Amino acid sequence: MKLHNTNAMLRDAQSNHYAVPAFNIHNLETFQVVVDTCHEMRSPVIIAATPSTVRYADKDYLIALTGTAMEKYDIPMSFHLDHHEDVKEIETTVAAGCRSVMIDASRLPYEENVAKVKQVVAFAHTCGASVEAELGKLVGQEDDLVVADADSAYTNPDDAVRYVADTGIDSLAVAIGTAHGLYKGRPKLDFERLKEIRSRVDIPLVLHGASDVPDELVQKAISLGICKVNVATDLKIPFSNAVKSFFKENPEANDPRKYMTPGKEAMKAIVRHKIEVCGSQNRC
Repeated sequence: MKLHNTNAMLRDAQSNHYAVPAFNIHNLETFQVVVDTCHEMRSPVIIAATPSTVRYADKDYLIALTGTAMEKYDIPMSFHLDHHEDVKEIETTVAAGCRSVMIDASRLPYEENVAKVKQVVAFAHTCGASVEAELGKLVGQEDDLVVADADSAYTNPDDAVRYVADTGIDSLAVAIGTAHGLYKGRPKLDFERLKEIRSRVDIPLVLHGASDVPDELVQKAISLGICKVNVATDLKIPFSNAVKSFFKENPEANDPRKYMTPGKEAMKAIVRHKIEVCGSQNRC
């Protein structure tokens, strides 16, 4: 089945003041938990994969899995490349059927960032794919992507207006104080900055680094215009902890179907909770 881009999903979320959850998956089990739970809760979903996940699971399998899930479930769904930096790899994956990509050129100077993003936009739009890009830098680690505290940068509202016009992107990831991975203290989000960006930029806005952020802060960000929320670390930790606990209690276990099941159950509870935080349940 032909995959969909994320434009319609995000525009609906923007119009109706909720957020579409973008869950990072890593294997068949995590994929199953995400799509099954979203179907149960009638939530649209973006299945996100970082470069290391695509290398691990293979783009063709991930695209095929998404197509199968779309035939099985009648909810809005898209497979999305998250934090990809290699233009050729993006083009290859779009050519294979992916219809939603994030080109991350945020570590580059503004003009180089724009030039790289425009290249991806030109190719992706020709194929019917949507493009997300990031302006500013989030600290922390997202798989292979590492940004030190000293290199962090908030999104400048003036630059955001110019960036959207210069690149032609479909959605914008903003840096307002979130971080990838776990936080060293309570996150402090710059909501005034978000308000100004939302008032001046009309495309959907994306919140990266939503794991470990208190629910009330995520919900406030959604109320101020965020319509896509990325979740990764909050899924990996309970899944892994449940598998570790199973082996402590069953050291001789060797059947993946048995030791993966507790991980799936632990992750399912988190997926359900994140859907509720996003307000995306019963939207389809």
